[in-house]
Amino acid sequence: MNKTLLLEAQIRERTGSKAAARARRQGQIPAIVYGHKQDPVAISLDAHDFIEGLHHGHRVLDVKVGGKAQKMMIKELQYDHLGRDIVHIDLMRVDVTETVRVSVPIELKGTAQGTHEGGIVEEHADHIEVECMVTNIPEVIVVSVKELDVGQAIHAGDVTLPDGVALVSAPETLLAACHVVAAAKSTEQLEEEAPAAPEVIGEKEPSGEGTEQ
Repeated sequence: MNKTLLLEAQIRERTGSKAAARARRQGQIPAIVYGHKQDPVAISLDAHDFIEGLHHGHRVLDVKVGGKAQKMMIKELQYDHLGRDIVHIDLMRVDVTETVRVSVPIELKGTAQGTHEGGIVEEHADHIEVECMVTNIPEVIVVSVKELDVGQAIHAGDVTLPDGVALVSAPETLLAACHVVAAAKSTEQLEEEAPAAPEVIGEKEPSGEGTEQ
């Protein structure tokens, strides 16, 4: 996918939690750039522009650092403790001709056949790892569950990938399965299924002979 976003970066002279917090208060997101056997560089990006581009599916960026544009790929996003706001970005320098390994989100589509028989579809993984050229990274991989019946499952090896994209995740990685949810049992049913309490054998009751009336 030939999608890039041009962003202007500011080089961070100071690093650490206090400097990062200051950058975030100023509408910036701290980031680190590494790769291609060059020294890591601490930068910050405009939070609004970056998030806007992210929402539009941009994974490869053209980032201006010190007046020179470099092509970079979003390697990792770190969120706050609520999982809501991005607090740090890891960027990797890339070349348009190189092949990279990336984690791509999975999107389940369709109504599974098994749901008409009382089954439900349970998602077991939301990403798979693939290998492709930088300019061919999918935004999302759509997986159809229409043919999924009760007792059946979809694994990573079952997914049809776009041209030029190869699977890296183990083929047996479970993505989704359809199964029937067991009905909740009533208290009476549970009591009937419970094993009978063992008889407690104690001392024999006195026969009554020689006891006072």
